[in-house]
Amino acid sequence: MNAPYEPASGHAHVNDIPGWDEELESAFSIYKGPYLAGRVVSRHKTVCDVLVSDAVIRTGISGALLRTGRQPVVGDFVVLLDQPESGSRMIVDILPRRTCLSRGAPGDGGEEQLIAANIDTIFIVTSVGKDLNLRRLERYLTVVYSSGARPVILLNKIDLVDDPAQMIGKIQSVAGDVPVIPISALSKDGLVALGPYIDPDETVALIGSSGVGKSTLINAFFDETIQKTMDVREDDERGRHTTTVRQLFILPNGGIIIDNPGIREIQLGDSSIGLEKAFSDIVSAAQECRFKDCTHRDEPGCAVQQAVQDGIIAKERLDSYHRLTDELVFQSEKSEIGLKRLEKKKYKGMLKSFKKYQEFAGKW
Repeated sequence: MNAPYEPASGHAHVNDIPGWDEELESAFSIYKGPYLAGRVVSRHKTVCDVLVSDAVIRTGISGALLRTGRQPVVGDFVVLLDQPESGSRMIVDILPRRTCLSRGAPGDGGEEQLIAANIDTIFIVTSVGKDLNLRRLERYLTVVYSSGARPVILLNKIDLVDDPAQMIGKIQSVAGDVPVIPISALSKDGLVALGPYIDPDETVALIGSSGVGKSTLINAFFDETIQKTMDVREDDERGRHTTTVRQLFILPNGGIIIDNPGIREIQLGDSSIGLEKAFSDIVSAAQECRFKDCTHRDEPGCAVQQAVQDGIIAKERLDSYHRLTDELVFQSEKSEIGLKRLEKKKYKGMLKSFKKYQEFAGKW
């Protein structure tokens, strides 16, 4: 929504921006004159909704910022140029990000697609039934660890089963030390256990498939309907995309939560660090392999393969590790190809400009 235009007044009220801290204050201090700080609460194609003090305004993004290849995302702290003569504001810079959730973008360019920024905790939401997929959870954990945020797994819709303990045990077999919290967003059972992760000025993001109950969870936090919800299909238990735009909400206690559209499959992008953390049991076992460059496939003296034979590591988990490792290699090669294409395109542009200059100079 648009707020009435008011002239900027220096750095007043920046402390009213949820999540603002001393590091951001220091980064913003270099801006003198008609500048405002804000936080992106939603991003559309060409404009953003930005929280400035206690108002949300819709603003564009400067061409100079776009030309640098930098794009603001939900959760970003941004600098806006205040223009009293036109009564408008424009995003001109993005303040340093503490964490950033991203995934590999579709296509053959190998680019990273930014999802949200400055997140403290990410709730990976799954539910009982067909959505509970350990291999998908491993993928989510890899991406979340790479973001720099803290992962927490929520098992939703426990009111639909008599005893969720078996499902929780399965999740813990791949989650390691990551907390696994059983909840029912609809009946609000178990939500009190989420309290330690939703402190004032702490930012939490929700990720998961459509239909797992992310929007219902948002509504439960507010104790009213904030996000539209829709029943899952009975034949395959898949949900429809009721949330279509990433959006940041301020909870009644001052905590911040970011809702994301449902994700059926998330590409890894550049998540090598996250892969090591998500599969720490395999990485730990690999320390005892005979060869340092062991791929844990068919090499002699492989401690990981031995752990599989001994039943310490599930074969399905090692297979998943291999698939994700191969995907990371592919994504890296794809990124290099995309970079070479970009450099080639840039070179062609420079050569074309130089030829035009020669033609122009020859006329004189």
